[in-house]
Amino acid sequence: MSDLGKLILRLNIGILMLFHGLHKLGGGSIEFIGGKLVEVNLPASLAYGVYAGEILAPIMLIFGVFTRFGALMIVVNMLFAIGLVHMADLASFTQHGGWALELQAFYLFGALAVVFLGAGRIALTRN
Repeated sequence: MSDLGKLILRLNIGILMLFHGLHKLGGGSIEFIGGKLVEVNLPASLAYGVYAGEILAPIMLIFGVFTRFGALMIVVNMLFAIGLVHMADLASFTQHGGWALELQAFYLFGALAVVFLGAGRIALTRN
């Protein structure tokens, strides 16, 4: 049953993160992310890495192909997102009492769990 649990975790993170990536294909987000990177003296072209972290990596998790590497890309993506955009919310709560960064934390720590757990048997490739 642990392999089924790993599949459910991979699908949960992969499918939900993929929605974020597909939304970014619509435009505008890359320029915003590029501006944030420039503010911290990094090249704006690094913003295209969001496609790796929010489209390619989720697909890797969904299908179980190089799963640990895909999960690691999501971890790095979320660290950049938190560092560039969400630092002001680190100690904030929503109006309903939840942590303002609970979604980002879900992706970050869920993907980190997949880095350590691997894909399990229900995957296209083994880790």
